[in-house]
Amino acid sequence: MKNKNTFQKVDDYIASQPLAVGEMLERIRGIIRSVVPDAEEVISYQIACYKYHGMLVGFGVHKNGCSFYTMNPEIMGSFSNELKEFKYSGATIHLNLQQSLPVALIERIIKQRMHENEEGALLKKQSKLKKSAKKNVN
Repeated sequence: MKNKNTFQKVDDYIASQPLAVGEMLERIRGIIRSVVPDAEEVISYQIACYKYHGMLVGFGVHKNGCSFYTMNPEIMGSFSNELKEFKYSGATIHLNLQQSLPVALIERIIKQRMHENEEGALLKKQSKLKKSAKKNVN
């Protein structure tokens, strides 16, 4: 299922996949959009990604189905009990076409990633304000 095409849009990426894989990708896409409708949809490293105060999550294909990318390997520990029936490595959950899509789990992961990104954005903003205040004092 590897595709040598260069995609510009997520629609094109999904449309290039076999029907069953494309349907699974559309379902994952729908979950992401329902949780964070303001996320920017992009293609990065030839996979579908969503930005919300930085990279949030993404999805792609593998030989037997789809992959859901959490963009943070540390988050997997928070969900280890729920991930027991799935193959996962690093920041990636590998979903095969025979498994039911873990909708509630994906929603919780997205929400946790949103929280992480919001905290990171706030810390970055606070850091910039401190630097700006220091410049103004000097």
